[in-house]
Amino acid sequence: MTPPPALRQITHPGAPAQARDAALPCHAQPVTLTLRAGVTVTQAITDALAQAGIQAAYLRLDGAVLSALRFVIPAPAPGDGHAAWYSRTYAPAQPVRLSQAGVHAGWRDGARFLHCHGLWDGAAPVMGHVLCPESILAEPFEVTGWAIDGANLHVAHDPETEFSLFQPKPTPVAATPNAILATLRPNQDIGQALARVAARHGMENGRIHGIGSLIGTCFQDGAPLESYATEILIRDGRLQNGKVALDVASVGFDGVARTGWLRPDVNAVCVTAEVLLVGI
Repeated sequence: MTPPPALRQITHPGAPAQARDAALPCHAQPVTLTLRAGVTVTQAITDALAQAGIQAAYLRLDGAVLSALRFVIPAPAPGDGHAAWYSRTYAPAQPVRLSQAGVHAGWRDGARFLHCHGLWDGAAPVMGHVLCPESILAEPFEVTGWAIDGANLHVAHDPETEFSLFQPKPTPVAATPNAILATLRPNQDIGQALARVAARHGMENGRIHGIGSLIGTCFQDGAPLESYATEILIRDGRLQNGKVALDVASVGFDGVARTGWLRPDVNAVCVTAEVLLVGI
Protein backbone atom coordinates (compact mmCIF):
# COMPACT_ATOMS: atom_id res chain seq x y z
CA MET A 1 0.00 0.00 0.00
CA THR A 2 1.32 3.45 -0.92
CA PRO A 3 1.89 5.53 2.22
CA PRO A 4 0.01 8.83 2.44
CA PRO A 5 2.00 11.92 1.40
CA ALA A 6 3.44 14.09 4.12
CA LEU A 7 1.94 17.46 4.94
CA ARG A 8 3.99 19.92 2.90
CA GLN A 9 5.37 23.09 4.47
CA ILE A 10 6.42 26.44 3.05
CA THR A 11 8.72 29.11 4.47
CA HIS A 12 7.30 32.62 4.67
CA PRO A 13 9.45 35.70 5.32
CA GLY A 14 8.03 36.61 8.73
CA ALA A 15 7.78 34.81 12.03
CA PRO A 16 4.68 32.59 12.33
CA ALA A 17 1.83 34.22 14.23
CA GLN A 18 0.89 32.44 17.44
CA ALA A 19 -2.81 32.18 16.48
CA ARG A 20 -3.21 29.96 13.42
CA ASP A 21 -6.68 31.19 12.53
CA ALA A 22 -8.96 34.15 13.05
CA ALA A 23 -12.63 33.23 13.38
CA LEU A 24 -15.73 35.18 14.41
CA PRO A 25 -19.34 34.12 14.98
CA CYS A 26 -21.77 35.82 12.65
CA HIS A 27 -25.20 35.49 11.06
CA ALA A 28 -25.43 34.36 7.42
CA GLN A 29 -28.63 34.92 5.44
CA PRO A 30 -29.27 33.65 1.88
CA VAL A 31 -29.39 36.50 -0.59
CA THR A 32 -30.05 37.08 -4.30
CA LEU A 33 -28.88 40.31 -5.92
CA THR A 34 -29.10 41.63 -9.48
CA LEU A 35 -25.81 42.86 -10.95
CA ARG A 36 -25.94 45.39 -13.76
CA ALA A 37 -24.08 44.92 -17.02
CA GLY A 38 -21.42 47.07 -18.63
CA VAL A 39 -19.44 47.80 -15.47
CA THR A 40 -16.68 46.02 -13.61
CA VAL A 41 -17.47 43.14 -11.31
CA THR A 42 -16.29 45.29 -8.41
CA GLN A 43 -18.63 48.15 -9.34
CA ALA A 44 -21.60 45.87 -9.99
CA ILE A 45 -21.27 44.06 -6.67
CA THR A 46 -20.51 47.29 -4.78
CA ASP A 47 -23.70 48.90 -6.13
CA ALA A 48 -25.88 45.84 -5.47
CA LEU A 49 -24.64 45.42 -1.89
CA ALA A 50 -25.07 49.12 -1.17
CA GLN A 51 -28.62 49.09 -2.50
CA ALA A 52 -29.45 46.09 -0.29
CA GLY A 53 -27.70 47.57 2.76
CA ILE A 54 -25.28 44.64 3.01
CA GLN A 55 -21.82 45.21 4.46
CA ALA A 56 -20.29 41.74 4.01
CA ALA A 57 -21.09 38.78 1.78
CA TYR A 58 -19.89 35.61 0.15
CA LEU A 59 -21.35 35.34 -3.36
CA ARG A 60 -21.35 32.81 -6.20
CA LEU A 61 -20.93 34.07 -9.76
CA ASP A 62 -21.72 30.70 -11.37
CA GLY A 63 -22.95 31.38 -14.91
CA ALA A 64 -22.00 35.07 -15.16
CA VAL A 65 -20.80 36.15 -18.61
CA LEU A 66 -17.90 38.60 -18.74
CA SER A 67 -17.22 40.72 -21.81
CA ALA A 68 -13.72 41.23 -20.39
CA LEU A 69 -12.02 38.75 -18.08
CA ARG A 70 -8.71 39.62 -16.47
CA PHE A 71 -7.05 37.08 -14.20
CA VAL A 72 -3.82 35.71 -12.77
CA ILE A 73 -2.70 32.25 -11.64
CA PRO A 74 -0.11 31.23 -9.03
CA ALA A 75 3.54 31.67 -9.94
CA PRO A 76 6.88 30.81 -8.31
CA ALA A 77 8.41 33.06 -5.69
CA PRO A 78 9.81 36.24 -7.28
CA GLY A 79 12.99 36.31 -5.19
CA ASP A 80 11.94 39.19 -2.95
CA GLY A 81 11.23 37.06 0.11
CA HIS A 82 7.64 36.12 -0.69
CA ALA A 83 6.98 32.39 -0.67
CA ALA A 84 4.99 32.57 -3.92
CA TRP A 85 3.58 35.15 -6.32
CA TYR A 86 1.23 35.76 -9.21
CA SER A 87 1.59 35.25 -12.96
CA ARG A 88 1.26 37.90 -15.62
CA THR A 89 -2.29 39.12 -16.23
CA TYR A 90 -4.23 37.00 -18.71
CA ALA A 91 -6.74 38.80 -20.95
CA PRO A 92 -8.82 36.50 -23.19
CA ALA A 93 -9.96 38.21 -26.39
CA GLN A 94 -13.49 36.76 -26.32
CA PRO A 95 -16.31 36.93 -23.75
CA VAL A 96 -16.05 34.26 -21.07
CA ARG A 97 -18.74 32.46 -19.09
CA LEU A 98 -17.85 31.65 -15.50
CA SER A 99 -18.90 28.07 -14.76
CA GLN A 100 -18.16 28.41 -11.03
CA ALA A 101 -16.76 31.33 -9.06
CA GLY A 102 -16.77 32.43 -5.43
CA VAL A 103 -16.14 35.97 -4.20
CA HIS A 104 -15.70 37.39 -0.72
CA ALA A 105 -16.89 40.98 -0.49
CA GLY A 106 -15.03 42.97 2.16
CA TRP A 107 -13.16 46.24 2.52
CA ARG A 108 -9.74 47.78 1.90
CA ASP A 109 -8.82 51.31 2.99
CA GLY A 110 -12.49 52.22 3.34
CA ALA A 111 -13.49 51.02 -0.14
CA ARG A 112 -15.19 47.82 -1.26
CA PHE A 113 -12.69 45.05 -2.04
CA LEU A 114 -13.38 41.66 -3.64
CA HIS A 115 -11.37 38.43 -3.64
CA CYS A 116 -12.53 35.98 -6.31
CA HIS A 117 -11.42 32.55 -7.56
CA GLY A 118 -13.24 30.90 -10.43
CA LEU A 119 -13.42 28.47 -13.32
CA TRP A 120 -14.65 29.28 -16.81
CA ASP A 121 -15.26 27.84 -20.25
CA GLY A 122 -13.04 28.24 -23.28
CA ALA A 123 -10.21 30.54 -22.19
CA ALA A 124 -6.96 28.84 -21.18
CA PRO A 125 -5.96 28.68 -18.38
CA VAL A 126 -9.49 27.77 -17.30
CA MET A 127 -9.16 28.79 -13.65
CA GLY A 128 -7.56 31.58 -11.69
CA HIS A 129 -7.79 34.63 -9.46
CA VAL A 130 -10.29 36.97 -11.14
CA LEU A 131 -9.23 40.63 -11.14
CA CYS A 132 -12.62 42.09 -10.30
CA PRO A 133 -11.70 45.78 -10.85
CA GLU A 134 -10.70 44.94 -14.45
CA SER A 135 -13.30 42.31 -15.42
CA ILE A 136 -16.59 43.55 -16.94
CA LEU A 137 -20.04 41.97 -16.88
CA ALA A 138 -21.51 41.43 -20.35
CA GLU A 139 -25.14 41.16 -19.23
CA PRO A 140 -27.26 41.57 -16.09
CA PHE A 141 -26.80 38.69 -13.69
CA GLU A 142 -28.58 37.38 -10.59
CA VAL A 143 -25.92 36.49 -8.05
CA THR A 144 -26.73 34.26 -5.08
CA GLY A 145 -24.87 33.76 -1.84
CA TRP A 146 -24.83 34.78 1.79
CA ALA A 147 -25.22 38.19 3.39
CA ILE A 148 -23.08 38.28 6.54
CA ASP A 149 -23.97 40.21 9.69
CA GLY A 150 -21.71 40.38 12.74
CA ALA A 151 -18.34 40.03 10.99
CA ASN A 152 -16.62 41.54 7.99
CA LEU A 153 -13.38 41.01 6.11
CA HIS A 154 -10.86 43.86 6.02
CA VAL A 155 -7.52 43.85 4.20
CA ALA A 156 -4.50 44.33 6.47
CA HIS A 157 -0.77 43.78 6.15
CA ASP A 158 0.26 40.33 7.38
CA PRO A 159 3.82 40.26 8.79
CA GLU A 160 4.09 36.47 8.53
CA THR A 161 3.53 36.23 4.77
CA GLU A 162 4.25 39.87 3.81
CA PHE A 163 0.99 39.88 1.83
CA SER A 164 -2.01 42.15 2.36
CA LEU A 165 -4.73 39.71 3.40
CA PHE A 166 -8.34 39.66 4.50
CA GLN A 167 -8.87 39.37 8.25
CA PRO A 168 -12.29 39.13 9.96
CA LYS A 169 -13.38 42.04 12.13
CA PRO A 170 -16.47 42.09 14.36
CA THR A 171 -19.50 44.22 13.55
CA PRO A 172 -22.84 44.61 15.36
CA VAL A 173 -25.11 41.63 14.83
CA ALA A 174 -28.90 41.82 14.88
CA ALA A 175 -29.67 38.10 14.79
CA THR A 176 -28.52 34.97 16.60
CA PRO A 177 -25.21 33.77 15.12
CA ASN A 178 -25.55 30.74 12.86
CA ALA A 179 -22.22 30.91 11.05
CA ILE A 180 -18.47 31.48 11.40
CA LEU A 181 -16.33 33.77 9.23
CA ALA A 182 -12.73 32.56 9.38
CA THR A 183 -9.30 32.97 7.85
CA LEU A 184 -6.58 30.34 8.18
CA ARG A 185 -2.82 30.72 8.42
CA PRO A 186 -0.22 28.70 6.50
CA ASN A 187 1.29 25.25 7.07
CA GLN A 188 -1.75 23.48 8.56
CA ASP A 189 -4.12 21.06 6.89
CA ILE A 190 -7.16 23.01 5.75
CA GLY A 191 -9.66 20.36 6.83
CA GLN A 192 -8.17 19.87 10.27
CA ALA A 193 -7.99 23.64 10.78
CA LEU A 194 -11.65 24.13 9.84
CA ALA A 195 -12.69 21.28 12.10
CA ARG A 196 -10.88 22.96 15.01
CA VAL A 197 -12.56 26.30 14.25
CA ALA A 198 -15.97 24.65 14.14
CA ALA A 199 -15.39 22.72 17.38
CA ARG A 200 -14.24 25.85 19.19
CA HIS A 201 -17.50 27.57 18.23
CA GLY A 202 -19.73 24.60 19.02
CA MET A 203 -20.67 23.82 15.39
CA GLU A 204 -20.93 20.12 14.52
CA ASN A 205 -22.75 20.22 11.17
CA GLY A 206 -22.73 22.80 8.42
CA ARG A 207 -21.84 23.85 4.90
CA ILE A 208 -18.46 25.35 4.03
CA HIS A 209 -17.94 28.10 1.45
CA GLY A 210 -14.85 29.98 0.39
CA ILE A 211 -11.53 30.24 -1.40
CA GLY A 212 -7.85 30.00 -0.54
CA SER A 213 -4.45 28.63 -1.45
CA LEU A 214 -2.72 25.32 -0.73
CA ILE A 215 0.85 23.96 -0.89
CA GLY A 216 0.07 21.70 -3.83
CA THR A 217 -3.30 19.96 -3.93
CA CYS A 218 -3.77 16.27 -3.10
CA PHE A 219 -7.05 14.66 -4.14
CA GLN A 220 -8.66 11.46 -2.96
CA ASP A 221 -8.62 10.23 -6.54
CA GLY A 222 -6.15 11.01 -9.32
CA ALA A 223 -2.81 12.75 -9.52
CA PRO A 224 -2.02 15.72 -7.28
CA LEU A 225 -1.14 19.24 -8.39
CA GLU A 226 2.54 19.52 -7.53
CA SER A 227 2.97 23.32 -7.67
CA TYR A 228 4.05 24.57 -4.24
CA ALA A 229 1.36 27.24 -4.51
CA THR A 230 -2.12 26.45 -5.81
CA GLU A 231 -5.33 28.46 -5.63
CA ILE A 232 -8.61 26.78 -4.76
CA LEU A 233 -12.34 27.35 -4.91
CA ILE A 234 -14.44 25.27 -2.53
CA ARG A 235 -17.17 23.78 -4.74
CA ASP A 236 -18.81 21.67 -2.04
CA GLY A 237 -17.80 21.86 1.60
CA ARG A 238 -19.35 19.73 4.34
CA LEU A 239 -19.04 19.64 8.11
CA GLN A 240 -20.63 16.41 9.37
CA ASN A 241 -20.38 15.38 13.01
CA GLY A 242 -17.32 17.59 13.40
CA LYS A 243 -15.47 16.21 10.37
CA VAL A 244 -14.68 18.25 7.25
CA ALA A 245 -14.86 17.15 3.60
CA LEU A 246 -14.00 19.56 0.78
CA ASP A 247 -14.59 19.25 -2.96
CA VAL A 248 -12.41 21.89 -4.63
CA ALA A 249 -11.22 23.20 -7.95
CA SER A 250 -7.50 23.97 -7.96
CA VAL A 251 -4.96 25.55 -10.32
CA GLY A 252 -1.16 25.71 -10.12
CA PHE A 253 1.79 27.16 -11.99
CA ASP A 254 1.01 25.38 -15.28
CA GLY A 255 -2.55 26.72 -15.46
CA VAL A 256 -4.10 23.24 -15.56
CA ALA A 257 -7.18 23.03 -13.35
CA ARG A 258 -8.24 19.91 -11.47
CA THR A 259 -11.32 19.21 -9.38
CA GLY A 260 -12.22 16.66 -6.74
CA TRP A 261 -12.46 15.83 -3.06
CA LEU A 262 -9.38 16.70 -1.03
CA ARG A 263 -7.43 13.88 0.54
CA PRO A 264 -7.74 14.33 4.32
CA ASP A 265 -4.87 15.57 6.47
CA VAL A 266 -2.33 16.35 3.70
CA ASN A 267 -3.43 19.69 2.19
CA ALA A 268 -1.62 22.52 3.93
CA VAL A 269 -2.68 26.15 3.56
CA CYS A 270 -0.10 28.08 1.52
CA VAL A 271 -0.86 31.77 2.21
CA THR A 272 -4.45 31.99 3.46
CA ALA A 273 -7.96 30.58 3.25
CA GLU A 274 -11.08 32.70 3.65
CA VAL A 275 -14.03 30.57 4.67
CA LEU A 276 -17.65 30.92 5.71
CA LEU A 277 -19.08 28.01 7.73
CA VAL A 278 -22.89 28.03 7.93
CA GLY A 279 -24.48 25.78 10.51
CA ILE A 280 -27.29 23.36 9.66
